[in-house]
Amino acid sequence: MKFDVLVVGAGLAGAALAAALRGCSLKVGVVEARAPSRPTGWDPRIYAISPANVAFLTSIGIWGHLDAARMAPIHDMEIHGDAGGRLDFSAYDCGLGELAWIVESSLMQLELWETIKRQHNVTLLCPAAPAALALDEDAARLTLADGRRIEARLIVAADGRDSWVRQAAGIDVRNTPYEEKGVVANFRCEKPHRNTAFQWFRKDGVLAYLPLPAQQISIVWSAPDDLADQLVALSPEALAVRVAEATDARLGALETLTPAAAFPLRLMRVERVVQPRLALIGDAAHAIHPLSGHGINLGYQDARVLAEQLAALPAWRDPGELAVLRPYARARAEEAALLQYTTHGLNRLFKPANPLLSGLRNLGLNLTNRLPVLRNALVRYAIAGRF
Repeated sequence: MKFDVLVVGAGLAGAALAAALRGCSLKVGVVEARAPSRPTGWDPRIYAISPANVAFLTSIGIWGHLDAARMAPIHDMEIHGDAGGRLDFSAYDCGLGELAWIVESSLMQLELWETIKRQHNVTLLCPAAPAALALDEDAARLTLADGRRIEARLIVAADGRDSWVRQAAGIDVRNTPYEEKGVVANFRCEKPHRNTAFQWFRKDGVLAYLPLPAQQISIVWSAPDDLADQLVALSPEALAVRVAEATDARLGALETLTPAAAFPLRLMRVERVVQPRLALIGDAAHAIHPLSGHGINLGYQDARVLAEQLAALPAWRDPGELAVLRPYARARAEEAALLQYTTHGLNRLFKPANPLLSGLRNLGLNLTNRLPVLRNALVRYAIAGRF
């Protein structure tokens, strides 16, 4: 089999890239281990999708097909420090319809999957797993575990933080473990959230409430490993009480809707995101702390920029040439680096129990809250990737 572009990994970023290439003449292959499925009830994997990525998903025909009854806009956000600091964001004050949309991972994943299944220039290879990779001067050659051989002018690694393709290509990574886990679960709340997202920088981690439809929320608690393990081990009733107590019952009593799950957190920087015949996107290219909620937003923007770069190539141009891929790497370097270092810095700033640092960081939140121009500029950068 021969392709112009072979995407390994049909997660959100990989499938979005394939969908974004629908209007071009490139022949696209997608390798994926298993087709996505819908969990029972609410998906604990929830993402805050920025307006820029709503526009991207709209442009590739995805957004309008998502079930609006399972999505919630964020109109306001409250950020609380660990010693009285507070920072507020408002979509209205920034002249925006919403700061973000809260959407289940599986809702987007299934719609992307159905879209690329119908796409005339995409061939889905599923179930399939890579077994050997050779990046030669004229082509990339991938051998699957079942013996099938694939040749492509460009391979895109979209296979996650522990990317097999990245490792097979010999690209080094620098991992900085946070010794924390992200604990996720969904709850029904006693009081209405009024489409407000909440975030608390606590002495035992960072806890976020994200609004779901009706009086329901999803939480992400970036907690030290020991605490995270304790939270996951709690009964549904005890977990609801523990989470509500952590916020002084900001939304009243909680009722657990989905069991708690946890995943280890780390900062990951890669040596390079492109080389001849290869490009990295999504979590294969960068991993950040979830306190900013920007993980998948970075991945979607990787897909958008790379797709635009490839679709604009004249027919005679080789999509795997390094000269073709470098503009993608340059275009994505600033936002990824800024968010990596910002989230890493915030995590380190709020972690120590030093009283002096506590006073300074909470003073910073309060000062920013009193400067609407600066506050709104931060929102606009988070939303559009520019001030």
